[in-house]
Amino acid sequence: MRKIGPADLAIFLAIAQHRSFRKAAVELGVTASALSHALRSIEERLEIRLVNRTTRSVALTDAGQQLFSRVNPAFLDIEDALEDLNAFRGQPSGKLRINAARAAAKLVLLPIISKFLRAYPAVEVELLVDDALVDMVAEGCDAGVRFGEMVAADMIAVPIGPRHRFAVVASPGYFVQHPEPVTPHDLSQQPCIRYRFAGGSFYQWEFEKGGIELEIEVAGPLTLGDQDLMIGAALDGAGLAYLFEEQVQTLVAEGRLQRVLEDWCPYYPGFFLYYPSRRQLPTAMRAFVDFLKVGR
Repeated sequence: MRKIGPADLAIFLAIAQHRSFRKAAVELGVTASALSHALRSIEERLEIRLVNRTTRSVALTDAGQQLFSRVNPAFLDIEDALEDLNAFRGQPSGKLRINAARAAAKLVLLPIISKFLRAYPAVEVELLVDDALVDMVAEGCDAGVRFGEMVAADMIAVPIGPRHRFAVVASPGYFVQHPEPVTPHDLSQQPCIRYRFAGGSFYQWEFEKGGIELEIEVAGPLTLGDQDLMIGAALDGAGLAYLFEEQVQTLVAEGRLQRVLEDWCPYYPGFFLYYPSRRQLPTAMRAFVDFLKVGR
């Protein structure tokens, strides 16, 4: 067997972690084709297939899974050892990759990141905006931002930003042709602008009043997957929309949108920054978590 070095193992680990040649190639800064050739060379030298790949999927063989289970912890130890050296620097440095839903990025996260970068100029932050519930670790991110109920139980979660409240709104012109709903049940008789998640499911509108909790699956002729487009559609009179209060409060104050069912819209806990419960956080990530806690 010809020698396999650390660089070869790093290639294998990237593919194993992402289960994707394209994503692994982005992480390593090479082409997917070059990565495929490199893995083939590794397998030929080992005389063992490590990865089963088709045009649609990448999966580890039993041998590949065993190698990954043995080698990955060792590489994490090496990363931790290198990270320890940052303690000798004057201030935290490095790169953070954070995955966040679009609303979280606009309403809460981006202003915090801007302040953080002014305080820690040696840190770089890459913000990946994705409304889908992705595997943050598999995507090569250090942390994610979502609502608390969407955070997996094995993650560490840190509150970020204030409580949030939803608002049901439509244009004044809409209410010339439709009566104002008095309870959430009235929504079944009116056209609503529905929101579809990237995974395909519809968002159910949530309400609460006097201890009564409701989840309403609304109907309507228009379905969108972007909240900015929903605001535009509501302004155009396409129907009722269910959006974050912060997104529409200026438009409501200006009279361009009209709010209904306000007494049925309670406050919910805000967004959470979540990250894996690893033994040691990179110094840049630790600085960001501490910055959030001080900011609260």
